[in-house]
Amino acid sequence: MGFKVQAGEGLKILCLGAHSDDIEIGCGGTILRLLKEYREVSVHWVVFGAEGTRAMEARESADSFLEKAKHKTVVVKNYRDGFFPYIGAEIKNSFELLKTEVNPDIIFTHCSSDLHQDHRLICELTWNTFRDHMILEYEIMKYDGDLGTPNFYVRLNEDICRNKIQKICLYFKSQLSKHWFTEDAFLSLLRLRGLESNASDRYAEAFYCRKGVL
Repeated sequence: MGFKVQAGEGLKILCLGAHSDDIEIGCGGTILRLLKEYREVSVHWVVFGAEGTRAMEARESADSFLEKAKHKTVVVKNYRDGFFPYIGAEIKNSFELLKTEVNPDIIFTHCSSDLHQDHRLICELTWNTFRDHMILEYEIMKYDGDLGTPNFYVRLNEDICRNKIQKICLYFKSQLSKHWFTEDAFLSLLRLRGLESNASDRYAEAFYCRKGVL
């Protein structure tokens, strides 16, 4: 796996998530792999909607996932869960500020076909704001049954997958009562995407890449 990096510079990553745990579920394994394979990685990590316990979980989890990053910036905002489309102007202002702070080599964000309204808005504003960047849209499994047919895969070994899942279950204890928030559910999707991508190590995370430039 390789991304274009300017000579003398490290890899710059921007991770965007509507809620606490979205980034980790959607692209946590890919982040762990990039941090392992690139010597100098800078990550700007933004969670747009988390308060109280969920905000604390988001910060602690981000710190754990990014422990090998050379530089990291973790931002946790408290926009109201479920109401993002109705406060879109406020969130748009956050994106306008964000583009003055970071010029990433790659951006991870929500999928445009996600049925959660907050997720869709974050994806839309990502594309509105960053028009000349590599953008990969990650997937979140949930009740809605909106998993689709991705076209970009990052193969992962089992150690990375287990590490990702252990971190998620460790830091997001407030979610463990949800019947879909289980180790076997997370691993099953990683295994399915590994099958689809013919991964030699059996596992993968999948993304949607609307536009790529070689």
